[in-house]
Amino acid sequence: MSAATTPAVEVVLYHLTDRGPDILAAYHEASSRMAGTPGLLGNQLMHQVGRPDSYVVVSRWESWESFESWESGADHKDQTAPLREFRDTERERPFEIYQVLARY
Repeated sequence: MSAATTPAVEVVLYHLTDRGPDILAAYHEASSRMAGTPGLLGNQLMHQVGRPDSYVVVSRWESWESFESWESGADHKDQTAPLREFRDTERERPFEIYQVLARY
C-alpha cells in the first residue's frame, strides 16, 4: 500500500439474539437496502462458534471518508434499521471500526 493510497476500513457490528432465522432475514434486508452504496466493498454476517446467540456484521469500505460520508448521510439509519433490534447492548459500544494496515 503506497502512501498515496487511502487504507480500507472494516466496521464490526456486534449483535445478540437467539432468533437466528430473524437476524439472517434482517441481514439480507439491510444488505439489499445498502446495495450500490458508494464506497461499500461488501459485508458479511458471521456467527460466533460455540456461542449460538452471538453474531457480527463486518462491512468493508474503500476508505474512512467513504464510510464517514455514508454514516453521516440521510440513508444510513433506514438502510440499517432491520438489524437495529439485534444490537448487542451489553457492550460499551455495539461496534468497532478498524483501519486495514495490510492485506494479502
